Amino acid sequence: MKRIGLLSDTHGFLHERLFSFFENVDEIWHAGDFGTIETADKLAEFKLLRGVYGNIDGQDVRVVHPMHQRFKCEDVDVWMTHIGGYPGRYERYVKPDIYSNSPNLFISGHSHILKVIYDKKLDFLHMNPGAAGIHGFHKVCTALRFVIDGKNIRDLEIWEIPRSESLLQIK
Repeated sequence: MKRIGLLSDTHGFLHERLFSFFENVDEIWHAGDFGTIETADKLAEFKLLRGVYGNIDGQDVRVVHPMHQRFKCEDVDVWMTHIGGYPGRYERYVKPDIYSNSPNLFISGHSHILKVIYDKKLDFLHMNPGAAGIHGFHKVCTALRFVIDGKNIRDLEIWEIPRSESLLQIK
């Protein structure tokens, strides 16, 4: 059994309460747009980190974190990328592989909108944790926490905090 913390689109900002939310996870997964290598390093110092780079990430992040990660967690085939789209509207870069070799869990970021959707056609779960950072159009900062136990993905929890409250942390 693995407890996973999932976030994306931090854009160089980590709210102090995220660390409490992720306190009991085994791994943190970041679906891109770290913003700075320091953000990635701070997460990696806290817990085991798996991440992918996003469209705003510089070469320093891209050297450490790939564009795609495909890996097994317990008995779940996981694919994580930053720009992936949604069921029925996958990005052209992932669409051929999604249809020919579907994962059990597909994770993407980029939209700043938290969504958890089951793709009935391709028989897998899609997660987008929204945006944990303060930059972007979103009004609420979000992240996810869940358990992977064998083939089961369960106990999904949402962390959310108004972006306006997050802005107070930097003042």
